[in-house]
Amino acid sequence: MNTSDITRVALTRWEAVDDDRMVGHGDVITRPDGRLFVSVDAWHDAVFDQLAGAMAETLRRPLHTVVDENDTELLSCWERAGFAVRRREWEYLVPTDPADTGLEAVRPPDGVTIVPAGRAAEGLLREVDRVIRDEVAATVGWQEMPVENLGVPGVDTVVDPSKYVAAAQGDRYVGLLRVVEVTRLPRLGLIGVRSDRHRCGIARAMLASALSSLHARGIETASTEVKESNTAATALFEGIGARRVNSTLGLVLR
Repeated sequence: MNTSDITRVALTRWEAVDDDRMVGHGDVITRPDGRLFVSVDAWHDAVFDQLAGAMAETLRRPLHTVVDENDTELLSCWERAGFAVRRREWEYLVPTDPADTGLEAVRPPDGVTIVPAGRAAEGLLREVDRVIRDEVAATVGWQEMPVENLGVPGVDTVVDPSKYVAAAQGDRYVGLLRVVEVTRLPRLGLIGVRSDRHRCGIARAMLASALSSLHARGIETASTEVKESNTAATALFEGIGARRVNSTLGLVLR
């Protein structure tokens, strides 16, 4: 096909026009942690290449995008544009029935109480959220975490306290687990425990509470994503019968 006309029609959008018809568009969003994520929707590979090239020439780097690993055609397009695979995340389906997960007998460690979703004290929840995020930032760094798990000073990362299960010890919270229900398949998001309480069984106890609550409401399955290199989280979910069903690739252009 002929070369299309590429125009930046807005701060975050590019359009490709051929013979007075729009044949593709590219978009960029800035995540709250400052990373730029790009996407392209085009009728033809040649148009994709033009849009991706125009965006790459204009935007600051690094640029990021996310691709379903099974979509080899789209992956090939981004690789032609110079993007390289940076990370892989496994998607799991997690059973909620305690008889399937083996979590029916799980109890929190001595001195720790699990606070069900919807009952967490907002102030304590925000405090432990910030402590855990600061600990992550000081170690592996938030660039290694899923893009939704924000780690930016001043950004409100607890948008809806009712979505969190918490672990309480004394007058503070030592862990939290977010359960997001935007579709029929609830999603287990951030699971975090203060570094001084790691390896005590707190994450497992919060998970048991969250899944049991979903099961009591007739929800049989939840989903979650785990970074390929996160062996602890992989062992946790596979140990309760979670089934790996898909994977996504995070790509970057530096």
